[in-house]
Amino acid sequence: MITRKPAVRQGAQHPVASKSERRPSGRPHGLVLLQDLLVFGACEARQQSTYVPCDIAAVAVAASLQPEASRIWMIVGERRFVVTLSGNATGQAFAELLPLTLDMAELNGNEKHADLPTALPADATQPGMIHNGDLMLYGSKTVVVFYKAFTSPYSYSHIGRVADPAGLVHALGQQSVRLSFLKYK
Repeated sequence: MITRKPAVRQGAQHPVASKSERRPSGRPHGLVLLQDLLVFGACEARQQSTYVPCDIAAVAVAASLQPEASRIWMIVGERRFVVTLSGNATGQAFAELLPLTLDMAELNGNEKHADLPTALPADATQPGMIHNGDLMLYGSKTVVVFYKAFTSPYSYSHIGRVADPAGLVHALGQQSVRLSFLKYK
């Protein structure tokens, strides 16, 4: 009999099937795999309202399971980053602007920002904690790419998140930068 695993705590690592949940071959039962995929999906869903940190590997796997329509490229010089768009009106409206190239100004040593050519639908919330790789909308026209984690009292609408933000700090640097956003192909 398969027993339910306890809920994953905030910041906890991805749960692993216990020996009692494995077949003799050592592989988890299909239901355990389905439950694990639901945990990954919960990580992504939490990012759409108030971001709760998830295991980085879990977010990367979840991003790879997303349909291509929910992923875009963010290009900085020679570096490409996959961005998983939020499944909200802001993320969808941002995708409709693509392809898009923005000259983004540096601010506070943790973010790049630029005004969009048109306003997007906004549903701002106070995330509290901003994370490396968050792509957000400030107001209705200012897109912001965060490359360092910090706490913030400001309200933002989620556009998406860089699936693997490793190297983002180095790629963006401390100066203004040109970023291109393209449809994922």
